[in-house]
Amino acid sequence: MLQIIGGPVPPNTDHAVSVSLPTWKANVAYEEGEPWITNSMQCGYPRFFIHPIIQELAVEIVQRFGTPDSETAILFPSIATAEMCHSFMKSRISTEHHDKIRITSFSPSHQTDAGFPTTTLLLSAVIYPKEFASIAKQVWQHTGNGISSRRGEFCLGALRSGFLAERKSHATDAAPRRICKGPRRYQGRDSISGIGRRNSTQHHCKDLSSTREAQDGKEYVQFIEERFGRNLNISLADQARLAVRRRIAGVLTADVELNEALEETAGEGRVAGLTEADVFLHPTGMSSIFNAHQMLLASRGQLKSICFGFPYIDSLKILQKWGPGCLFYGQGSAEDLDDLESRLQAGERFLALFTEFPGNPLLKSPDLRRIRQLADRYDFAVVVDETVGNFLNINVLPSADIVVSSLTKIFSGDSNVMGGSAVLNPHGHYYHSLRETYAREYEDNVWAEDVVFLERNSRDFASRIEKINRTTEVVAELLLNSPRVKNVYYPKFNPSQPLYEAFRTQNGGYGGLFSVTFHSTAEATAFFDQLEVHKGPSLGTNFTLSCPYTLLAHYGELEWANSFGIEFGLVRISVGLEEESDLCNRIQQALKAVSDVIA
Repeated sequence: MLQIIGGPVPPNTDHAVSVSLPTWKANVAYEEGEPWITNSMQCGYPRFFIHPIIQELAVEIVQRFGTPDSETAILFPSIATAEMCHSFMKSRISTEHHDKIRITSFSPSHQTDAGFPTTTLLLSAVIYPKEFASIAKQVWQHTGNGISSRRGEFCLGALRSGFLAERKSHATDAAPRRICKGPRRYQGRDSISGIGRRNSTQHHCKDLSSTREAQDGKEYVQFIEERFGRNLNISLADQARLAVRRRIAGVLTADVELNEALEETAGEGRVAGLTEADVFLHPTGMSSIFNAHQMLLASRGQLKSICFGFPYIDSLKILQKWGPGCLFYGQGSAEDLDDLESRLQAGERFLALFTEFPGNPLLKSPDLRRIRQLADRYDFAVVVDETVGNFLNINVLPSADIVVSSLTKIFSGDSNVMGGSAVLNPHGHYYHSLRETYAREYEDNVWAEDVVFLERNSRDFASRIEKINRTTEVVAELLLNSPRVKNVYYPKFNPSQPLYEAFRTQNGGYGGLFSVTFHSTAEATAFFDQLEVHKGPSLGTNFTLSCPYTLLAHYGELEWANSFGIEFGLVRISVGLEEESDLCNRIQQALKAVSDVIA
């Protein structure tokens, strides 16, 4: 398998979510910032590596509205998200520099040319001195609120074509927030039945003949790119949003085209009374966590949170850096819950407990039933990240107040779009106050084209999950039985399996993610380097994807991670749709490389 260092994963994908780091050495070099690897990076995981298109747009904005020699910019989809960055940066620099950080926002310059109402905000930029770039990057990485590469691509073209102009007033605007639904020139071009007819020559010819008069303009170029490139119609964004929200609510899971899916209303949701009105979309999974935390602070006041179990790193950073802080229980053990209960009995109060089910990368399941009992008794909310488990395998919503998930992962599968969701439990203690807060504060900042991709990609997610569940069990067991392997971390084999089983759905499996460790770093390196699959960050892809997780996620805090059982040599594998026998053969070849090291 040819893998180009720094190339997109999947290959030849303009908006790829992952990046190829095919060897252990390449991953170390990436973390060390060695030029031979950083200069090769064509893309990266979007919250850690700002897409080249977005970088280009930021340069263009600073050239027009800033001082290129000394300033740079970071880009957000709304004034509110830009102001969040603005406030965070001011809180971490001296007051003498506060006025050097400013927000400039952009709206269409002409409604008829750009296709948007001139009141629609498309982009907000925080312009700041370059020496504060590391602070701005924290906001981008932790909150997940930055613009998507597709929004950046559209705004860059619009700015250069004169369709996008600076909005003179922004931070104090009292106008209602507007959701950007895509260029108006696409709205109404096709009915909803137009989506999915990818091979309809008649349909293409009809559209082609109706736009011949625009052949030498931007309209024609974008038309050709969409019809014969991505082949998507942005006018369907509203319907796509509805379909995605219904699918997440559990009303729609069938593998059907969008127009059929919207007519299909049979079946029950994940809990009685749950509807798409309880589902909120976000531009990334981390954005759904960040905003859930913000909504709880707005609803319940400034209280500390609890982070229970070893989390994905940015989840912990959100709780530590925004609000009053958090109490961290990295082991996620029964003893940790005993300690928490003692604190609660002594009168300590908390905003919410945040946990993952199961956790990443050790796939350990927390005692969610006991957590729910404590929450009911001592008045705190429960937020569960179900990304790894996935709601077709597990149903944690009855024990949570908010369930968050990264739609970037198995829900999409294609690794070409970011997205996230937050689902409110309609029977939760805080449901009504949270609904009021979301109604007041929530912004749908998912770019129109991104939500169309999410909808299309997720139509067959149920059948994909079933196949991935079956294959992963076989592969994980193969490794578990190998004398070359030290440990396999997988929900089915973990001591916490009974806690997982309590929430596993009737036909659910154990997911597509597991981690494996070896008896030495040299053996882990040999296994990883020899494994013939895609190598890079992310998980839940339709193709098998592996990474040296601890190295990538915790390189600057290895001793701290190890104190919670996260070994440096841990290799994480996300199983895809390959044939079971083929993937097992690749695993066997990688194990042979481990044997060679030992020999």
